[in-house]
Amino acid sequence: MKLLNLFNTYNFEGFDWDRGNINKNWISHKVSTNECEEIFFNQPLLVTDDQQHSIIEKRYYSLGHTNKNRLLTIVFTIRKNMVRIISARDMSIKEREVYKNAVEKIKKDSGI
Repeated sequence: MKLLNLFNTYNFEGFDWDRGNINKNWISHKVSTNECEEIFFNQPLLVTDDQQHSIIEKRYYSLGHTNKNRLLTIVFTIRKNMVRIISARDMSIKEREVYKNAVEKIKKDSGI
């Protein structure tokens, strides 16, 4: 998993919400569309390829936090420079540990 600035890496222009995905994460996991979007603007954002589910289109698996520090796992794809959220939920215990270790490493490397 690597630290990523999505704007610089993928040149994305916004988010792709439609009837197929706008309410899905709220119904399943009580994650709002705003929370989904927030993690892409907050650092650190950890992203890796989701190779297991990238059969039809390339998918990414991300760990990040909202403006209120809610820790989320988000699976997404990029279509025509737009981020399309596939799934969003609270991080598992294991994912929290990975994220915590990454944050500590970033702080250590930057001297914070």
